[in-house]
Amino acid sequence: MGHAGMAAAAVRYLRSAGVPDTTGRVEPLPRPDLRAVGDDERAPIDPAEFRRVLGNFATGVTVVTAPATEGEREDGPTGPAGFACQSFSSLSLDPPLIAFMVARTSTTWPRIARAGVFCVNVLGAHQGDLCRGFAVSGSDKFAGVVYDAAPVSGSPRLAGAPAWIDCTVHAVHTGGDHLIVVGRVDALGTADGEEAPLLFHRGRFGGLAAN
Repeated sequence: MGHAGMAAAAVRYLRSAGVPDTTGRVEPLPRPDLRAVGDDERAPIDPAEFRRVLGNFATGVTVVTAPATEGEREDGPTGPAGFACQSFSSLSLDPPLIAFMVARTSTTWPRIARAGVFCVNVLGAHQGDLCRGFAVSGSDKFAGVVYDAAPVSGSPRLAGAPAWIDCTVHAVHTGGDHLIVVGRVDALGTADGEEAPLLFHRGRFGGLAAN
């Protein structure tokens, strides 16, 4: 059961128990106290070990794209922007929000931020080479790539991607050496058929095994 289903079940239970519903909405729980981790509290974690252990968590793979914008630097890249991203997640149902993480050193992120909009292309199992192309810096990532315009943002919507989510930048938060980008979903959809997803696990691409 998803979050929306659990919330609806909670409302039905309260009504059946005779608890008056004066607002029509479930009151939110108090916000927990949050604090930052102090420098003296950080355990000495080796970066290589961190990557090795976290690499055991299998993820899907996406390509985040944005349309070309006016005012591009003359000595910089032109045309649409895009980069491969595995740190993507749904975030909220109401309002509809998604999130992805991007390195603060990324040269593509400033172009996406300038556009203020983006499209998340969820890649299929057959699109490993496409993903590798968008993971390389300093090249024309869209050379030979077939795409059309997402309906709201105009961001590149890659042909063959099983799903796409068209978004507006909603918020950006710092998270260590990465940025946490929250997007407001304006439109979304799936391709025809049931394409298997592209997965990333222990530094390699893979797919779902047949049962």
